[in-house]
Amino acid sequence: MIDKLEFLLALAREKHFGRAAKTCNITQPTFSAGIKQLEDTLGVLLIQRGARFHSFTPEGERVLEWARRIVGDSRAMREEIRALKKGLTGHIRIAAVPTALAMVASLTTPYRARHPNVSFTILSRTSIEILALLENLEIDAGVTYLDNEPLGRVQTVPLYQEHYMLLTAADSPLGDRKEVTWAEVGGIPLCLLVPDMQNRRIIDRYLRQAGCEPAPTLESDSMIVLFAHVRTGRWASVMPEKLAHTLGLTQTVRAIPIVGGAQHPMIGLVVPHREPMTPLNAALALEAKRLAAALLQPAPTP
Repeated sequence: MIDKLEFLLALAREKHFGRAAKTCNITQPTFSAGIKQLEDTLGVLLIQRGARFHSFTPEGERVLEWARRIVGDSRAMREEIRALKKGLTGHIRIAAVPTALAMVASLTTPYRARHPNVSFTILSRTSIEILALLENLEIDAGVTYLDNEPLGRVQTVPLYQEHYMLLTAADSPLGDRKEVTWAEVGGIPLCLLVPDMQNRRIIDRYLRQAGCEPAPTLESDSMIVLFAHVRTGRWASVMPEKLAHTLGLTQTVRAIPIVGGAQHPMIGLVVPHREPMTPLNAALALEAKRLAAALLQPAPTP
């Protein structure tokens, strides 16, 4: 039964019988036969099909929800038994929003120092994609925004708040300022992330609250692309403080704090809502709490 439920998850990911079969390392006829056996066992039609996959039936959607729980619990059980026998070993798949990618190393580096038999895959994804990947068991954890848009059924560990900076050339109109307002930022040409990124939606909201309509002169889904343009000294952008300092500033580019009434978004770790938590994720959550204790503590008084 578990293997057939895995087939269902693969089909939910790929929306195509051939590609789903390939991810399961079986032939398409074997895959289709497995789905049919699952339908016969449950006594309901799970998939609307013709020459190709169309959609899940209402019954199929409910079975898919159970499949995620059952397969997730099955994987967690195997992982826990393996940890009891061999210690913490395995592979963790983490997806992070672009603005938080640079911070992932602060989690993975001490984690691997404590558990050298664990390896990692790090992906860059939008906040919406991270939640979908978590739900479909395609990743083990995410690093994303916690308080701006609905998260669904996940467990969270807050890590740090995003404080925004204007990155601009030192000789630009605002380049000599100690701080700037969102209204001032909205008055200059900007390069920003594309609109499907939550960071962009947050910045757009702040600019509109300041009476400005966002109109970037360049958009990208990569913070590296934006930063490369800013480093030429001919472009300006809005970036989180931690990311700007991680990427490194030049003599010609300044990072200027943006002040105003905007709340600072919280970035944190998200993992599937499951008790008990898998051993790998439990260790990751513990590492996140250690990191948060360092990042969220008040700055020392001079």
